[in-house]
Amino acid sequence: MDRNEVARQQMVKEQIIFRGIQSKPVIEAMMYVPRHLFVDADMQMFAYRDCPLPIGKNQTISQPYMVALMTEKLNLKKTDSVLEIGTGSGYQTAILSQLSKEVFTVERLSSLQNKACLINTKLGYLNIHYLLDNGYKGWSEQAPFDKIMVTAAPRKIPEALIDQLADGGCMIIPLEQSIYDGLYLVKKENQQINYEFICSCRFVSMVDKPVGT
Repeated sequence: MDRNEVARQQMVKEQIIFRGIQSKPVIEAMMYVPRHLFVDADMQMFAYRDCPLPIGKNQTISQPYMVALMTEKLNLKKTDSVLEIGTGSGYQTAILSQLSKEVFTVERLSSLQNKACLINTKLGYLNIHYLLDNGYKGWSEQAPFDKIMVTAAPRKIPEALIDQLADGGCMIIPLEQSIYDGLYLVKKENQQINYEFICSCRFVSMVDKPVGT
């Protein structure tokens, strides 16, 4: 067992299970996916610490607990089609890929998307589809989605994402607020939208701009 595997086991025990994550599939995915490969070499020694880490372009890889919490709240099934807004490092994408049928991930910055795609492909996570585009638009050609995860904080939920969420589906999304962001679980039932506040959090802002800007 190498040091990264030891660190990963410690991360899951102390940061994930100890804090109340109970989903066995989520715990197993967090134990399985090598988080250190999704950050630059000079940051790998910090990959399993209890904090977000920079990945370039003013973006971050989320805190391990936040990844686990958001994933657990989606209650993913192996038959689910999942839309992820904000590929970033590709780590959250990899976790989603372990728990669903297909992941459709949208990223605005080509350098991040290319790196994430390369890592996930090398790891054999082949049920992931990539789109370089403005995340506010979602991915209409592949809609509807059973689940949607948004990994950056807009001021309000983009209408396109609500439209692309299947009836009976749910979305986990941080929304910008005055000091901290708020993490919400959004459910669509009989074409009605219901919001459940999960916790306060801190995410990078979701940018409504063309690709690469």
